[in-house]
Amino acid sequence: MTAPARSSEHRLLVQIASYNTALQGFHGVPQDLVDWLAPTLKVSKFLSREPRAPDVVAVGFQELLPLHQGLAGISRKVIQDRNTLILSQLEAHAPNGERYSLVAEVVNVGVGLLVYALDDGISRHVRDVQTQSTSCGLFYMGNKGAVGVRFRVQTKDNSPGEVYTFVCAHLTAHECNLAARISDFHNIVGTLLFPPLPGSSSGASTTMYSTSHLFFLGDLNFRLSLPPTSPYAGHTNSQHLEAALDTQSGREELKEFDQLLQERRKRTVFQGFREGDFWAFKCSYKFRIGEVDKYSGQRTPAWTDRILYATYSDSADTTDDTGITNLLYTSIPSYTTSDHKPIVALLLLPSTPSASPSDNAIPLLSLPPDFTPRPDPLALIKKYIGRVLDRIVGFVWWSLILIGAGYTVVGICNFILGFGAWTWWKSKLGNGPVNV
Repeated sequence: MTAPARSSEHRLLVQIASYNTALQGFHGVPQDLVDWLAPTLKVSKFLSREPRAPDVVAVGFQELLPLHQGLAGISRKVIQDRNTLILSQLEAHAPNGERYSLVAEVVNVGVGLLVYALDDGISRHVRDVQTQSTSCGLFYMGNKGAVGVRFRVQTKDNSPGEVYTFVCAHLTAHECNLAARISDFHNIVGTLLFPPLPGSSSGASTTMYSTSHLFFLGDLNFRLSLPPTSPYAGHTNSQHLEAALDTQSGREELKEFDQLLQERRKRTVFQGFREGDFWAFKCSYKFRIGEVDKYSGQRTPAWTDRILYATYSDSADTTDDTGITNLLYTSIPSYTTSDHKPIVALLLLPSTPSASPSDNAIPLLSLPPDFTPRPDPLALIKKYIGRVLDRIVGFVWWSLILIGAGYTVVGICNFILGFGAWTWWKSKLGNGPVNV
């Protein structure tokens, strides 16, 4: 049976969640996820007389497991474990007993993404599910990079429907590496490639921008770039900075030093994207592990974890307005196993027009005239080079840790000592029997 098109009374509700678990592996997420899910369910009560569950839920992770294990290729077991937990928790806390189906899962080293859809709703109309990954590390290795999920939702038999694309990323760290983060983003645009859209006359691969709705989440690592003259700059002013983060007015002042906001205004990165008021919550990084509300003195606090979005009804002329209603955008302080706090957003998508200019064409994002995303012709080569290096480095690194009883440095020392002893023994054998 064909479902009717979305009306203004039933706009699609999308929940986005992101968490850098600080290499915790199987121990990176608390068993009870109600703190992460309940805020969205409470907000959904404002949408109707009865509580409403999200139609689509996307959950992204960064630093999913220790890096040597991720490079060696065992990330899939961890993301599958996450899926089992999250799916059970989604259904346990659904307001009306709703059930969800896993649309897709994808993982690359430490970056993972899970996307779910309501069983009795949108999941019945999902078509053409695709997953992709790309890497941004040294020699295209996967210590940094992105994963993506794309699918088409067809709610009318005579229309191709709309395309949804979700991207989870982990970009280069440290305040001084702003240029590298910008480069990472454009590398992802050029190398996170999907097959041609249905009905396309071209056989060429498409970028993440070839979509009706685009969601970008993750640890983007953009920092607060405070000038030396700022009263918040330096370790001596850290208490002043933290006090400012406790107030709405202080956060509104500090947001002007956010690198991502500054670069988006310059249109150097995340062209066409919108974002909610990230300054409505405290910086999600860097906290003391085990503490609910205490920052570490090792780094200046920053809004490193972000959720951005775009939809086809948005104008290319401005990034101030959007057809997406941001109902919630916040962090979850109660999680203490990482130096990051998880973040979550609840987005209400625009209603589908009752009459489209062309029912035979998939509606696509409108982009600024000075920005044209293009597929990288070397994307596949870069991917395979990075994948081979990932496995080599991962297995060598893991071997050194095993030799060193859990410590890489000890493993290197043990390897050098062992190799030296073997060389000495071999040289003695070459000179005749060894007397013991």
